[in-house]
Amino acid sequence: MRRFLITMLILIINIILQSTLFNLIRIHSIIPNTALVVVVSMALLRGSPEGCLTGLGAGLLHDIFFGSSLGYYAVFGMVLGYLAGKFNHGFYKENYLLPVMLCFFSTVIYESMIFLTGPFFYGYLNYPYFFINLILPEAVYTAVLAIAIYRILFSVNEHIEKKEKYKRKLFSIKK
Repeated sequence: MRRFLITMLILIINIILQSTLFNLIRIHSIIPNTALVVVVSMALLRGSPEGCLTGLGAGLLHDIFFGSSLGYYAVFGMVLGYLAGKFNHGFYKENYLLPVMLCFFSTVIYESMIFLTGPFFYGYLNYPYFFINLILPEAVYTAVLAIAIYRILFSVNEHIEKKEKYKRKLFSIKK
């Protein structure tokens, strides 16, 4: 329960920062997708099930505050959280290379899925322009911010795991 509440608090803080502070640091109208960084980071730190649920929560918050229909971004968040969680095993969590690269590629996939299911149906078929001018710069910007955000989430996750380990040890039955 504690883990769930902390994850929801992180997602709420993220949506507030993304809609206020990160609008002020946009570069050529490109805003980093910090919600995606949170989803990928949680998936890498905790595995596919929690990555999937974090993606669902981040997507639902995005749908509620910015979307035109409920569930559109939630589905994409769930899929990316699940896929990123598959990299959880055999991963040295203190290494920043995998989270940064995964955030980069996840942003490319996420924004491509949005393009292919959104503007594509309205007749906007110029994917190379969209890819070069919007997706790649956002992916780079998101990957750069992923370093700091992953470090914060790594520390929060370590704190939670220490508390849970202590509780398990406290209530375990010794023979």
